[in-house]
Amino acid sequence: LRLYKCSMFPVETTKGDLMLSECESLGWSTRRWHWVAVATVVALASALPGVALAQTGYPDKPIRLVVGLAAGGPADTIARVVGQRMGEVLGQPMVVENRPGASGNIATDYVARLEADGYTLLMLSTINASNETLSRSMQYKVGTHFTAIAHLAETNNVLVVHPSLPAKNMAEFIAHAKAKPQEMFYANAGIGSSTHLTHALFDMMAGTKMTAVHYRGGGAAMADLLSGQVKIMFASIAPVIGAVREGKLRALSTTGAMRDPAFPELPTVAESVLPGFETQLWLGLSVKAGAPRIVVDKLAAAAAQATDTPNVKDRLVKLGFATLSSTPEKFEAFYKSEVAKWAKVVEVTGMPLQD
Repeated sequence: LRLYKCSMFPVETTKGDLMLSECESLGWSTRRWHWVAVATVVALASALPGVALAQTGYPDKPIRLVVGLAAGGPADTIARVVGQRMGEVLGQPMVVENRPGASGNIATDYVARLEADGYTLLMLSTINASNETLSRSMQYKVGTHFTAIAHLAETNNVLVVHPSLPAKNMAEFIAHAKAKPQEMFYANAGIGSSTHLTHALFDMMAGTKMTAVHYRGGGAAMADLLSGQVKIMFASIAPVIGAVREGKLRALSTTGAMRDPAFPELPTVAESVLPGFETQLWLGLSVKAGAPRIVVDKLAAAAAQATDTPNVKDRLVKLGFATLSSTPEKFEAFYKSEVAKWAKVVEVTGMPLQD
């Protein structure tokens, strides 16, 4: 066996620096070569961050799921239902941590500053996609700063009005909005929320110009809607079903591509007045970019198993949500399409950017 002494030197390539060598012959023994080879392998392995071998035991401690919305709302409830089942699949508890505020940016900034080890997840929703355009100070992007894991669930919105508003259908609603814009104030759950963006898209496509009244969450908006302080809202379906059935609110249309099972008698906005109109409130999971692929795949598989569990599906249906299953790649593609969609709405409507 002929052995060699080699000097290593770097060479720059289009894929990074490679180490090449110049060698001279030595008469080393087979035993000495064996120990050099072992030492080299150990050194290379220790130099690679996130080596797959170090992740074979993942997870070996509890996982946090950070939600940028207040406790008690649909996103929080879904995080807890899906998170509990994911924890059972993964063999470690998944603990939900609420960090509301700044249109979800407090939670996003918090997770972005932590280690990319896969032990802290961030719940994504429509508001995260809109923040990539609306927020001046918070410019975290999925695909760059965060890695998409799974698309979990979605629900349509429904246009509800206070009974004192004279419109009985979508055509009458648009006619009234154009005739008396000074009377058209609409409630939403906060700047950049699904309820806000849906109405902005409606105004853009319908040629109407209604005035937004921003609330800190859907609960406060719903209270003023029921009292008649504001008379219009594109609301999530589950919180308003009871009020519509009792006659406290009038439902005019839903926002999906097809009629919603909760309101099968209602036409969609696209069906009745604005072809191509479609919005949903959706939820998904992400992790800080840099987490090992084996971790991302484990989390995605656990999420898919959780949303396919019958009792999880049933609980989400009661909240007005349909469960979804997707790969990280499909969810990232969907998320980026949402970013582009809402960026156009922000630009066309002149929606003010937020600090």
